[in-house]
Amino acid sequence: MSANYELRGNVAVITMDNPPVNGLGHATRLGIVNGLERAQADDAVKAIVISGAGKAFSGGADIKEFGSPKALAEPNLLSVILALEASSKPIVAAIHSVCMGGGLELALGCHYRVAAKGTQVALPEVKIGLIPGAGGTQRLPRVIGVENAMNMIVSGEPVKSEMLAMAPGQKLFDKLAEGDLMTEALAFAAEVADKRPLPLVRNLKVTHPSADAYVQFVKNMVGGMSKNFPAPLKCVEAVAGSLKLPFDAGMKLERELFTALMFTPESKALRHAFMAERATTKIPDVPADTPVREIKKVAVIGAGTMGGGIAMNFLNAGIPVVILEMKQEALDKGIGIIRKNYDAQVKKGKLKQDKLDARMAMLGTTLNYADLKDADLVIEAVFEDLGVKETVFKTLDEVMKPGAILASNTSTLDVNKIAAFTKRPQDVIGMHFFSPANVMKLLEVIRGEKTAKDVLATVMQIGKKIRKTTVVSGVCDGFIGNRMIEQYSRQAGFLLEEGATPAQVDKAMEKFGMAMGPFRMGDLAGNDVGWYIRKRRYLEKPNLRYSKTADLLCEMGRFGQKTGAGWYDYVPGKRDAIPSPVVVEMIEKHRKDLGITPRKISDDEIVHRLVYALVNEGAKIVEEGIAMRASDIDMVYLTGYGFPLHRGGPMNYADQVGLFNVVGAMKRFAANPHDDAEFWKPAPLLAKLAAEGRSFS
Repeated sequence: MSANYELRGNVAVITMDNPPVNGLGHATRLGIVNGLERAQADDAVKAIVISGAGKAFSGGADIKEFGSPKALAEPNLLSVILALEASSKPIVAAIHSVCMGGGLELALGCHYRVAAKGTQVALPEVKIGLIPGAGGTQRLPRVIGVENAMNMIVSGEPVKSEMLAMAPGQKLFDKLAEGDLMTEALAFAAEVADKRPLPLVRNLKVTHPSADAYVQFVKNMVGGMSKNFPAPLKCVEAVAGSLKLPFDAGMKLERELFTALMFTPESKALRHAFMAERATTKIPDVPADTPVREIKKVAVIGAGTMGGGIAMNFLNAGIPVVILEMKQEALDKGIGIIRKNYDAQVKKGKLKQDKLDARMAMLGTTLNYADLKDADLVIEAVFEDLGVKETVFKTLDEVMKPGAILASNTSTLDVNKIAAFTKRPQDVIGMHFFSPANVMKLLEVIRGEKTAKDVLATVMQIGKKIRKTTVVSGVCDGFIGNRMIEQYSRQAGFLLEEGATPAQVDKAMEKFGMAMGPFRMGDLAGNDVGWYIRKRRYLEKPNLRYSKTADLLCEMGRFGQKTGAGWYDYVPGKRDAIPSPVVVEMIEKHRKDLGITPRKISDDEIVHRLVYALVNEGAKIVEEGIAMRASDIDMVYLTGYGFPLHRGGPMNYADQVGLFNVVGAMKRFAANPHDDAEFWKPAPLLAKLAAEGRSFS
């Protein structure tokens, strides 16, 4: 049973006990109802207190039951709340730490609520493409007013209990505890034991002086900000129902909206992403209780854009950093950029000056490798060349203390080869940050053949501490993200040769939902980076077909925004991508040289060729064991490459389209004489799943 029952004098205490956040799984719901029945049957019990064990009152639905029959099994949450309301004895919710989603709806079903200060209160269902489904949209407006409730439900963001207690006329909390929560909740329960009638939130009225105008205003605002997501507008509709409908009719509306949203592709995608993010930390052969190494000090090799951004992650988490460079000038420039980034945050009100000063005080600099010897973790962020990495790692092997973790920020190179440059390959790992490293959420963690389990566990833990989404990858050229993006970019190049323009391809992908199309992305990252990698890669694979347009662009010196010209032209000081007649002329000449007659290419073909290229390569990566699961690939693309959240990642998108349909489209692409027919042979895993009518998930 996931709820405990005990008597404290004449008060029955029901304590939810389902770690880590007392999710309202079936056993917990049953435990609450059984506790209520026991308390009702005991004449000695005069009142009931419901609370949560450990570090939460309740975080809401139990994610372990998402999508399973248990999630809906009786007593469901609505039935539990009805049982609370029907109690003949007063029920006091003793709320602390975390009170979210179904946990808040449960508390609103109680007669009274006593809260600890600092409690995080929220209805975050909108973040998984849903609305609250157990009365949250109807009860919350009745206790904090429709405007406050609307803001909380549409945003899904948590609010501290002290703030809510200050809302004029609020009836959410009957008391804010000053001392021990349970002591005060028991005392409050004793006070109200004989009070009748018992107050019910459902009986309170919701009013607004300009209800129709207010609702229309919110609809306009929310509609403009949530074009790819239906849930926020449905939140508005449900909360508006609390203003206009009797309680039971409002509940019926909420349930209808909730049920309809459950089946939308957007909600499925958001729920997939929610579960996928939690799955990334589960490594089958590295148990959760694997001992980790202590990381008290970090060293970063290189003070360039990547090195500086990497250092900021650790400074933000309160971990001292020392940066090494070869020349004082480069060191000064790098530190200046870090300070400039922090200054910008202060100007925007995102960071206080004293915090900036504290972070900069934790930052040390050196030109001497010997000064790094006490660091627990060192991350190199030097030029992407194996020879340069060899020099760095051989030096680190000599100076770093035993047990220090040696990490490379390489984006494509072989981590096993890098580890072999040292006498401690078990301590070597890849930590591939994405640019800008202080902003992007993704951290690809590259597990080498000899990487020790405690090293992997430590890096995963430190990734969480610096607030990254960490995804484990095996060793291959480009790992997960860059190996897949190579195929995406190849298809983009073929599309140019066949008749598309960079602007058309980018617009099609941006309409699909990508943060930016492949050519704008290349201009931002620097086209010379890809050029350098291609020179190495296609030297190793001379038979691999690709479009030479990107090479011709680089030969013109058009490296992107940093040179003021790439696939697009740029005006100094602005990032607006202006279509370039020079580039179009270059593409047309190259097309003519190849003897290709241009054709009209639809946006659908652009999207499907680029996305299915990701999917096919992703299937190979899962099959080879480079990625542990398809959902890890989705997290790489959602957090590192601007793939649209409402599509759930490339592998989830393929699942929603249907793998049979994906394979059918790939067969059509293979028949295109200007494409790479060999690539469009479905990966064995993809072909197998499609033939069996199954999905990646």
